Amino acid sequence: NQKLVPLLAAAATGVLVGSAIVATRYALGQIGPASIAFLRYVIGFLCLIGPALRAGGFRFARRDLAPIALLGIAQFAVLVGLLNYAVQFIPSARAALIFATMPLIAMLLSVALGHERLSLLKTVSVLLTILGVGLALGEGAVSAAAAQGEWIGNLAAFASALSGAVCSVLYRPYLRRYPTLPVSAFAMAASVVFLAPLALAEGMTAALPHLTTGVWLAILFVGANSGIGYFLWLWSLKHLSPTEVTVFMALSPVTAAGLGTLLLGESLSLLLVLGLACVGFGLWLSQRAARPAALLQRPGTP
Repeated sequence: NQKLVPLLAAAATGVLVGSAIVATRYALGQIGPASIAFLRYVIGFLCLIGPALRAGGFRFARRDLAPIALLGIAQFAVLVGLLNYAVQFIPSARAALIFATMPLIAMLLSVALGHERLSLLKTVSVLLTILGVGLALGEGAVSAAAAQGEWIGNLAAFASALSGAVCSVLYRPYLRRYPTLPVSAFAMAASVVFLAPLALAEGMTAALPHLTTGVWLAILFVGANSGIGYFLWLWSLKHLSPTEVTVFMALSPVTAAGLGTLLLGESLSLLLVLGLACVGFGLWLSQRAARPAALLQRPGTP
């Protein structure tokens, strides 16, 4: 099966995203969200630069430089900055669950652009996912201890998912023109430049000397996670449709729920479990629906 390896790569990305959300939540007690994002992508870029140069280097057409850089800023800096901000207010599992709506948003964007058709299965998958996220949000709404800033966290997580969905649709033409590694490294470098002034304004230089060993290990983990995970994500996008790749974000809330409960002592309520089940089933249905839909895509379309 020619799709097996790309599908496994996409699945690994979902697991890495969930574990990175938990590691980020752990580090946020000592350093700000923009600073974590900046350090994360400095490390990620260092992981990718050598392999990218061996893969042919940054030989892009001049007209493609700005679009790839802007997509990198949106995909790395904006997406993760919003997600880091979200987990300051909401548990890792809920942030990951909202973020897991990315494939459904990507599918709806593809439908709007005429690249896919909205079938019955896709419609049911969207409704199930909305129900699942609604259950997860309801958990916070009915909690007596719900913080006032929870809805800010919920909206930030959704905005992060929207950013990822848009990028997953718009990246594909550039991945067809150029090798995956140089695109990944160049996009990540653009995000580092964008994040640097934000991290400095947040007080990163004052925070660094006071970080504990555990927080440094968490930052190193999410950095290496980025270098490996985003390469796998972009490589999968090169071989599969955006819907087929992003559907594996369903693994991120499951991973975050398990690790958050085990390592951070986060609670796992019945509503959240039901929400995870609805989102997981909805994304599975969208994956089933994506197979025939991918055949409808014209060559050269994202």
